[in-house]
Amino acid sequence: MMGLSLTNKENVDLIKVKRTLISVSDKTGLVDFAKRLLRWEIEIISTGGTLKTLQDAGIAAKSVSEITSFPEILDGRVKTLHPQIHAGLLAITDNELHQQQLVEFDIEPIDLIVVNLYPFEKTVAKQDVELEEAIEQIDIGGPAMLRSAAKNFKYKTVVSNPVRYNLIVEELEKNDGAISYSTRFALAKEVFQHTARYDTVVAKYLSSVGENQTVLPETFSVILRKVDELRYGENPHQKAALYGDFFNYFEKLHGKELSFNNIVDIQAAAELIAEFDEPTATIIKHTNPCGVGSDEKLVEAYRKSFTTDQKSAFGGIVALNRPIDMETAKLINEIFIEVLVAPEFPREVLEFLRKKKDRRLIRHIKPVDDEINLKKIAGGLLVQETDNARITAGQLQVVTKRSPTQEEVAAMLYGWRVVKHLKSNAIVFTRSDRTIGIGAGQMSRVDSARIAVLKAKKAKLDLKGTVMASDAFFPFADSVKEAIKVGMTAIIQPGGSIRDAEVIEAADKANIAMVFTGIRHFKH
Repeated sequence: MMGLSLTNKENVDLIKVKRTLISVSDKTGLVDFAKRLLRWEIEIISTGGTLKTLQDAGIAAKSVSEITSFPEILDGRVKTLHPQIHAGLLAITDNELHQQQLVEFDIEPIDLIVVNLYPFEKTVAKQDVELEEAIEQIDIGGPAMLRSAAKNFKYKTVVSNPVRYNLIVEELEKNDGAISYSTRFALAKEVFQHTARYDTVVAKYLSSVGENQTVLPETFSVILRKVDELRYGENPHQKAALYGDFFNYFEKLHGKELSFNNIVDIQAAAELIAEFDEPTATIIKHTNPCGVGSDEKLVEAYRKSFTTDQKSAFGGIVALNRPIDMETAKLINEIFIEVLVAPEFPREVLEFLRKKKDRRLIRHIKPVDDEINLKKIAGGLLVQETDNARITAGQLQVVTKRSPTQEEVAAMLYGWRVVKHLKSNAIVFTRSDRTIGIGAGQMSRVDSARIAVLKAKKAKLDLKGTVMASDAFFPFADSVKEAIKVGMTAIIQPGGSIRDAEVIEAADKANIAMVFTGIRHFKH
């Protein structure tokens, strides 16, 4: 593969900065940075609000209009889109023709460009933002200048992030007013990542408004910023990093750095706990719930979730949908858990829980609101809508001779909320306020049913009078027969098997109630 070599002498030459154009929306650190540039007698050109900020701070700066001999027009929509600017950025320094044309048209080169873009992403994140307001925050001149300078990085330095100001100043000091090739190249790569993300955010927003709205556009782009390097991935030999806005949803209050597996399990816990309005606790292990419990008292909700599978709960993740209280905290503190997630940690509870230095404490800031789910495949992505399907009692179709009791219906709906968050094949036995036995991720549905029964028996929990929820239809009656043996009294499942009649017959023979939902909850 051909490309530029960092060892090639002409590519490591230092480029003096004599002239810079600064035009920024985010003015963080701007004045201090510009003052430090003056040490090397660098000429500063600027626009609009940036120019005013600099001049108000007593920094000598020329207007772009003075350079182009053309005023800013159309409410600032057009100001830097001019040959005097872009030729100054795109001209190749060692190209004789380019240099002749610069002289012919009286164009001076621009060595350093400092630009950040209109806050489009921040604007569209506001509630009830109008389309017209969003459109005005689509930057045109900024990306054009960034791309021009980044394309010509061999001779130009381009800064798109205020975080890089110190880097530039350090380079200037180190190299007597010049910037190194390696820095110019690194900053150019950062620019193209930045503009790609910017355009992706604009395209995503426009796809979500007006006619023909869709979460599955013709071109699907994913551009995310790296948030953190992780120690490793699922296993120690795999490199990994976190990208995107995870910490807009979760705040780490205490403990060791989050691992790849911690983050995956936190996501799974947040998705499950969001199913419940009543005080609820769940314990997650490898994205599957070990148990789920609900109660008016949070401590009892946790106790119910823990009792389902006490052995598997060790080293898991506990998630609560209510602020944690001291009584619940003390009970959770009796076992080793990796992560504790809750919407709030009162000060005295936080101080108590921080006594275990390694355990991660995570505040769940806001609901996870992803519209789509992604899976990497060879050469691309599988993209689907998130499984947000809910069902009510009125939507249940009774298919057996016996109708379920109200208590059984409540238990069915409880189990249905849990089973969608288990890896398929998934079976869960529940009462109306807690899980009793859970079986997940088996190649055979009957094996998942047997595991759920085995788990319940190991926990010494009574399966009599429970209901069974299945994420997909029963291909045979064997799972139903296994559940009947232990005293299960009602079943909720999608239906749709070619052997539905056989399954219903087995239920009728045992006087079991069965309902169909017409909705499947596969999770792979």
